[in-house]
Amino acid sequence: MDRTIVYPGAIPLDTDILNLNRNVMVGIGALNAAVLGTAMVADGLACTPTVPASLTVTVAPGSITQLGPLDINAYGSLPADQAEQIVKTGINLDPVTFTLAVPASSGESVNYLIEATFSETDAVPVVLPYVNAANPSLPYSGQGNSGGAQNTARVQRVQLQVKPGAAASAGTQTTPPVDTGWVGLYVVTVNYGQSAITSADIVTLPGAPFLAFKLPQLRPGFSAMQVFETSGSFVVPAGVMQVKAKVVGGGGAAGYHVTLPGAGGGEGGTAIDIVTGLTSGQTIPVTVGAGGVPTTSPGNGGAGGISSFGAYLSATGGEGGQGGTANLFATAGGNGGIGQGARIIQGGAMGSDGIAVASRGGDGGGAGRGRGASGPLAGFAAIGFGGGGGGGGASSGSSPVGSPGGAGAPGVVVVEY
Repeated sequence: MDRTIVYPGAIPLDTDILNLNRNVMVGIGALNAAVLGTAMVADGLACTPTVPASLTVTVAPGSITQLGPLDINAYGSLPADQAEQIVKTGINLDPVTFTLAVPASSGESVNYLIEATFSETDAVPVVLPYVNAANPSLPYSGQGNSGGAQNTARVQRVQLQVKPGAAASAGTQTTPPVDTGWVGLYVVTVNYGQSAITSADIVTLPGAPFLAFKLPQLRPGFSAMQVFETSGSFVVPAGVMQVKAKVVGGGGAAGYHVTLPGAGGGEGGTAIDIVTGLTSGQTIPVTVGAGGVPTTSPGNGGAGGISSFGAYLSATGGEGGQGGTANLFATAGGNGGIGQGARIIQGGAMGSDGIAVASRGGDGGGAGRGRGASGPLAGFAAIGFGGGGGGGGASSGSSPVGSPGGAGAPGVVVVEY
């Protein structure tokens, strides 16, 4: 940021102070641009009904930040500079009130648009004392002893105005368009016969450039985690605009064969991605796929359920291991599920086949899988997210008998933000 240099004994100049003020404004403008960008940004300026209620609304103190020329008009002795652009901030320290009128005809409503823009004006006129070289003890009154007042402050404010739409039958009225150079903030709806405006009559205009969150609400990268072991909803926290989601489908159950060892269930698929463009308070449904349920009579194991993070990404469950009554040499393991809709998609591990010669059931697919049993024992259920259940073993001898398979494990959804 530029700084003015002055020296002991040098005659002070008005430009010393003017350049100081301008350089500070330029430095703050550069900081605003680095933090907020160059698009118009509004902060504060909440619109609320009056208390007691009336047909008047109040726009609270706040600010608006907007790109504009350095100085449209001369700033004291400094010339105008309309070529160089900086980000400027208009600040209102006092509330602004607007009184709205009801439609004249029964059954009609009208939408009022409250819009804002950056305003810069010269104000606070004062008759200034000037040096009288002929008699320094008797200063001139005003420039050239004219007695005329001169503006002593260049003020930057939020300029607000209300723009009424056309009255129309309730529900068909439209909001007037935002004027060029302005930005819409709120829409206030007033109905025929209404005597007071309530909070329900005031809505923020979609796309209004309010700051969504403040610096203390920002998070460094992905610093928090929410784990869903059952279905629910993820509510986007304040200051969060993107999350990393990992979705795992449920594991398949093992098969149950009448005379052979059952096959292991497949592992649920996995999808991983970064989801962007979120807004604070947004609710995203989360589905966690259930683990596959083993059959209580000879047959294939149940498939695992689908897990999903809203409509952004999902993963199918693993298939159930083979079972049944067919005269087979071995039973085939269930296929794994697959991730969908993400940049990283992974297929779940396939369950292992049942091994007839060893009378041993197939292991489930994936980490935390259920182990297959040996001999006339039921297969083990999976214990890790998305793991497949283990197949039941079979008795040995000339008339072997199979055993039930183990359950698949439920999936999981992990959200980092």
